Amino acid sequence: MQADLRPPRHPVDRRAIRWWAVQALVWVLPPVLVLGLLAALIAPARPWLLPWVPVIGVPGLAYALVVPARRYRIHRWEVTDEAVYTASGWLWRKWRVAPMSRIQTVDTVRGPLQQLFSLSGVQVTTASAAGSIRIHGLDRHVAATLVEHLTARAQAVPGDAT
Repeated sequence: MQADLRPPRHPVDRRAIRWWAVQALVWVLPPVLVLGLLAALIAPARPWLLPWVPVIGVPGLAYALVVPARRYRIHRWEVTDEAVYTASGWLWRKWRVAPMSRIQTVDTVRGPLQQLFSLSGVQVTTASAAGSIRIHGLDRHVAATLVEHLTARAQAVPGDAT
């Protein structure tokens, strides 16, 4: 059976925008705070430490403000009786289609920040050299239902997913 070649229908949860923004800030704020603190405490080092605060902070803040909303518009997913579809990527767009017959495992992934926003991810491991298909930023209940559905659907397909 041929896969339907169209963009996946379902967006991730809107809370993923805030999750991605906080995730970006978690990477940007520590070095900015450390550099600012060191510049405040070590006067002789101030001239060469302080300029790095905006060099790191401004692009990091711009990324946290712009990229999550853009990612939300791009990231999509869908599950049909035949396959799992995902679309992701910001600079490099990636569309993945995994037939049900190739699914080996289905996992729920919830990091600390995802838990804070009641979000989960679903990781579908396939018999493919391209690796797993990941759907990030789903409502935790939607993710749990999706994992149950995919597990049942994959078990119903004959074969050993290789």
